[in-house]
Amino acid sequence: MKRKLLSLKSATGLGLAIALCGSVQAADPIDPLSPDGFVQINRKIQCSLNDSEPQIYSFQGRGYSRVPGERDKHLFNLDGMNVRQCVTIKDDIRGTGYKLVSREVLLYLDPKTNEVLRAFENPWTGESNEVIHVANDPVNFNGGYGRDAEGKPAVRPLKEITGTWFMNSEIPLFYTNPLGGDYQKYVGGTYHATEIFDFMGDMDDLLDPAKPVTYANVAWVRIAQWLPWMEMGSRTGLLYFNAVGKKIENFDQLTDVMKAEIAANYPEYTAPPPVDDTRPNETSWTYMKKIIDNRPKAEESPRH
Repeated sequence: MKRKLLSLKSATGLGLAIALCGSVQAADPIDPLSPDGFVQINRKIQCSLNDSEPQIYSFQGRGYSRVPGERDKHLFNLDGMNVRQCVTIKDDIRGTGYKLVSREVLLYLDPKTNEVLRAFENPWTGESNEVIHVANDPVNFNGGYGRDAEGKPAVRPLKEITGTWFMNSEIPLFYTNPLGGDYQKYVGGTYHATEIFDFMGDMDDLLDPAKPVTYANVAWVRIAQWLPWMEMGSRTGLLYFNAVGKKIENFDQLTDVMKAEIAANYPEYTAPPPVDDTRPNETSWTYMKKIIDNRPKAEESPRH
């Protein structure tokens, strides 16, 4: 990871400045309650204060089923990564913000061996399902501002406990399922889920304007419907995922399983999308739809 270091060539000038001023004053800490400071700390958490500087989050956890009347099942382990970068954007009313571009992989692993699952022996249907891992490209966010559409400050305060900052967010999802038909208004077919993110790290590090990146820790919880590749139709039940991780310093710090899978099947995921990427975001559902649409029609015939 590149870091800005004081050049030895500037030592003479620095010595002169010390002689004239008596001391070197450190820059004031970032003010997280100001709109500009709010943007800065979010950039440090999500990516970097420097434009086009790739960052990677890595996270691992477990996935469970919940069906009324039966014990929860530990279906698989999880190994995920997201590679991203940011670029500065400006708005006449909202001021300076940032755009984040990323792509992500989430692997479903055997709960006992931690090997990448290729087939899932479905305990409810008795079928062997082909496992479709998450490979969403892109997952972008455009509009990281500290002011709302009217130009008023829109800042969420940080929580702090003994020098550690905390930031949490809940993202309820409820949208038309792209795998549904033309009559979802009448018979249902919306995707209903919740993503919960909790970020945390060292407060002094986060508020230091001389450090463009903070290596935050993250916790991720997902409560969602059955995965599309499980072919569960309208069966009662849901899934919940629980994972923890952190922003890492380089690609080599990913797990060996993830690095091998990216090398074999997702080589473009070693880098984020370009900052001028304008493609619509990919989801597990849109990704699965592409796979289904490219299968021979005989594969999608009803099972008896």
